[in-house]
Amino acid sequence: MKIAVAKEIKSHEYRVAITPQGVAALTALGHQVTVEHNAGVGSGITNDAYMAAGACIEQDNQRLFGDAELIVKVKEPQPQEVELLQPGQLLFTYLHLAALPELTRQLMNKKVSALGYETVTRPHGGLPLLHPMSLIAGRMAPQIGANLLQKEHGGRGVLLSGAPGVERGNVVILGAGTVGENALNITVGMGADVMIFDRSPHRLEKLDQQYGNRIQTLLAASDQVAAAVRQADLVIGAVLIAGAKAPQLVSAELVDEMKPGSVIVDVSIDQGGCVETIHPTSHDNPSYIHAGVVHYAVTNIPGAVARTSTLALTSRTLPYVIKLANLGLKKACETDVALLQGLNVHQGMLCNKAVATAHQMEAITPQQALFGHALSAES
Repeated sequence: MKIAVAKEIKSHEYRVAITPQGVAALTALGHQVTVEHNAGVGSGITNDAYMAAGACIEQDNQRLFGDAELIVKVKEPQPQEVELLQPGQLLFTYLHLAALPELTRQLMNKKVSALGYETVTRPHGGLPLLHPMSLIAGRMAPQIGANLLQKEHGGRGVLLSGAPGVERGNVVILGAGTVGENALNITVGMGADVMIFDRSPHRLEKLDQQYGNRIQTLLAASDQVAAAVRQADLVIGAVLIAGAKAPQLVSAELVDEMKPGSVIVDVSIDQGGCVETIHPTSHDNPSYIHAGVVHYAVTNIPGAVARTSTLALTSRTLPYVIKLANLGLKKACETDVALLQGLNVHQGMLCNKAVATAHQMEAITPQQALFGHALSAES
């Protein structure tokens, strides 16, 4: 199969979708891998390293996209990349279509088959390709929030750890999944006063057993969330419903009641964000102030630590890339239910019900899109 590895063009996105080790594995299996010129430089990977592993280097991205059967990326295709897509091509990348109605329609119109890393879902509910980036974003969120709390960034001038004779900063984490757990770990290490909310008593019990009286765990009832947010110095949005638009937990009215100079870091912005006053930002201009509250909503947080993120991500995605290249889309999805769930768009059809709900569109299941019926129980 002809595989193209595109250079990311989203603002300050330095990750790359395949490493030289991945190229070597694919070329050893007889596949042709073409890497866009300097695609890996932001992650510390040279063109020479790719060529030594067996890749071709292509400077013309029109030719790169035009010749490919499978296009592998990190972030959703940008408008100029969408124009280059051809009917029948496979696209494997993070999509987050629930927050992107226009891209959803464009991919359908292009009649490509688009698989989203974030919706590859194991039968027990695990998200193997979202997990490593959620872990990194969760660990970065408290660092980002602590920086924005400094006065020169519009923050309250609060040190999360406090100081002798001075109270600690108050952190509220909304969601106890991978992002929330990792944000909790870092904020506890910083010495902050931390409160974490989730809908799952089981998750909260696990965290309570792990951290004891160093944290507060609370079920995500609206009145308790509101009371905590009003008193917070830093709010971290860590809400996820796989593939779906994030539920709105913090209203504009509640933001108005927050302390001046407090900070919101909404990691769920990829799926639309869980704060009414939030909108996507970029690494170029990462934060803004609304109602006296600093808002941070960069949609590719892990891109700032590109080398770590690239190595963590590609170790998880490569087995799926190999499966798609070896077997083709239908056979790969027939033999791997997790990969099947990653199919968002196929030949003009929308195949993700959560995305359809977010955009008030119609969808069929991935099984119907590929096979015209549900897979058997043995699949």
